[in-house]
Amino acid sequence: MQNRQNRLNGTAAGLGWIQQLRDWLFQAQILWPLAGFGLLLALWWGIALWRSDLMPTPPQAFVANLDYILHPFYRRGPGDLGIGWLLLASLRRVLTGFLLGAVVAIPMGFWLGMSRSAWLMFNPIVQVLKPVSPLAWLPIALSIFNLADPSAIFVIFITSLWPTIINTAVGVASVPQDYLDVAQVLEMPRWRQILKVIWPAALPYTFTGLRISLGIAWLVIVAVEMLTGGIGIGFFVWDEWNRLNLSAVFLSVLVIGVTGLVLDYLLGRIQVWATHRPAAQS
Repeated sequence: MQNRQNRLNGTAAGLGWIQQLRDWLFQAQILWPLAGFGLLLALWWGIALWRSDLMPTPPQAFVANLDYILHPFYRRGPGDLGIGWLLLASLRRVLTGFLLGAVVAIPMGFWLGMSRSAWLMFNPIVQVLKPVSPLAWLPIALSIFNLADPSAIFVIFITSLWPTIINTAVGVASVPQDYLDVAQVLEMPRWRQILKVIWPAALPYTFTGLRISLGIAWLVIVAVEMLTGGIGIGFFVWDEWNRLNLSAVFLSVLVIGVTGLVLDYLLGRIQVWATHRPAAQS
């Protein structure tokens, strides 16, 4: 009798632990994302079984990429580097072009937002250049620099300008007039109005533009590196496809996606720190 009671108590404890785990997964909003990734893997698996002559299944891709996963920073020759080094090379180009773009775009956005004449003069130019494909800038960059690395950085720079310029200008123009009236009543000089009133009010708009620009920059670098070659995650994708090594291509897609997510998350944390407001989900 005592043994039966102990078994019942153990079963109840186990069920209670499972219930707690399920509740925690729902509260932490983990279960549904896991279900979504499970469906994605199932779709991949189904297509791989249908095209088994070319496409690997998830387990096959994992086994084939074990060397890249376990040794991401190996060096086995001038052109044989681990995927970690390739990712760092791409990140260096992206962050350089993005930061240069931010240095130009934020002041220009402030100017356009504060000056009606500047907005009327330059907004048409921004609207014309904004939809131009990043790859259309690459031949121009190569003709100027004649080198792949600065050309890639230039393309990142030019394509990451527009979202930050537009969002910053909209944020500056959207500052409530009451704020500016109070600042004038207090006889604040113009530079102090910009620093204490306009800048804090426009900062969430600016960060929205920066997050969009960073996402575009990370998208662009993959396509640019496919065309220019050299060391980088984009060229790695193209090179592995030419070898018909789809397992490595799938690994690259995962690395690119996770890196983009991490970059956006980090910029969102900086936004929270700078604005003291929750960052919008992108």
